[in-house]
Amino acid sequence: MSRLTSTVGARIQSIVYGSPTPAELGAELALTTRIDLAHLVMLADRGLIGPADAAALAGAIQRLRADGFRPLHGVPTPRGLYLAYEQLLSAELGEDTGGRLHTGRSRNDLKATATALRLRSELHGLVSELARLQAVLLSRARADRDTVMPVHTHFQAAMPVTYGYYLVGVAIALSRDIAALRRCVDELDRCPLGASAVAGTDLPIDPARTARLLGFTAPARHALDAVASRDDALRALAAAAGAALTISRLGADLQLWSSAEFGFVAFPDRLVGGSSAMPQKRNAFLLEHVRAKAGAAIGAWTAAAATTRATPFTNAIEVGTEAVAAVWPGLRAVLEGTVLARAVVGGARPVPARMLARAEDGFVGATALANRLVRQGVPFRTAHGLVGGAVRNAVGRGSDRLAAEDMPAELKDTDVSLAALVAEQRFGGGPGEFDAVFAAGYEALTEHADWLGAVHRRWDDAARELADAVSRIMVADPAGTDGRNVTEGAGS
Repeated sequence: MSRLTSTVGARIQSIVYGSPTPAELGAELALTTRIDLAHLVMLADRGLIGPADAAALAGAIQRLRADGFRPLHGVPTPRGLYLAYEQLLSAELGEDTGGRLHTGRSRNDLKATATALRLRSELHGLVSELARLQAVLLSRARADRDTVMPVHTHFQAAMPVTYGYYLVGVAIALSRDIAALRRCVDELDRCPLGASAVAGTDLPIDPARTARLLGFTAPARHALDAVASRDDALRALAAAAGAALTISRLGADLQLWSSAEFGFVAFPDRLVGGSSAMPQKRNAFLLEHVRAKAGAAIGAWTAAAATTRATPFTNAIEVGTEAVAAVWPGLRAVLEGTVLARAVVGGARPVPARMLARAEDGFVGATALANRLVRQGVPFRTAHGLVGGAVRNAVGRGSDRLAAEDMPAELKDTDVSLAALVAEQRFGGGPGEFDAVFAAGYEALTEHADWLGAVHRRWDDAARELADAVSRIMVADPAGTDGRNVTEGAGS
């Protein structure tokens, strides 16, 4: 910076560095100062900074955190917020002390580390919300395991299932999305701090120490890769968009089924909206938001990927700043859609009589009847034709349900109740095996909950270790604080 004598004007500063609100400033600096404290502990451990300077810096950083970074509110940031914060430390402590904090690192690895911390925290929160949605799906599924309804293919009634069986299917699909997001968090296990500008450093730093203090399992393998890559953010957003797609399909079904033409599902007044012009309307408008959030996530991924495309494989503003900036709104859209979907699924109630009537009127037991003939030795294609003829006979006499007079002789006395037919569909993961498929969904949910707890405990342990280490440094600073604020935002 000493080579530079001027900077861009205020408008360009705002475009390039932004104009953060106090809340945004606080969120960014909470991550930055957490990284700084871990870096400071490591520098002190390695003898790269003296005890008095380390204590003074730790005390100043802690005071800023305790004060919500108010001294930086409204401060000009001609070269970005981080340098304004660093200059504040130097102004308070003197350049000889404040200028030592940046030893052995760069804004490049600092920013990559802050991105990783924020990303893993937001993904953990998203996994938690998705698991809660999965739990609601399974809870409602268990309550409606015997509520018979038709399942559709090509928008036509196809076979008999139950509403509970449908919900378990969505829960299992969502579980795969959760697993993909978990893998993204697990892949964020290497800390970029220590990569410095682009090629590491010749100073004897200990990146493994800072990694552990920040809750990572290891330092970066390759310095260039650590600062050049944000593929973890892209993969995370892609996985989140996948979850949003699953939820959007659930939303499409529920909205269709809540229409008067279907009448399969009803919502309480708190989950619907009215019309400004049509007093009879009950619009399941929350589901439109749910479906739209998937589009926002896809758009965010597209923007981030397009911004990353064909950039040089090194530290690049297009990747580390502009592309990453598109990720956060996309993740937020998925989180919001998940919260809305959980409320709607939890409040939705099936209308069993309507579901059963539409199943009976749609001849959805035809395949099961054909299979009964197969069990009597009739070739399936022949059985298919015989039952198809029975349906044709019923339609020909103006009926929308099969009667004994329509049946081939082999099926005259068979039980054609849909509940009985559903119970027979117990192979291949069908609704007759509800207990088994429900157990699989519940087992996956339990595994997700265990993972969430284990990750959170690991991060909490790292935060406590960092707090203890900072407290030990600050005993040399008579004006210092006791280090309690180090754990603030421990999940970050």
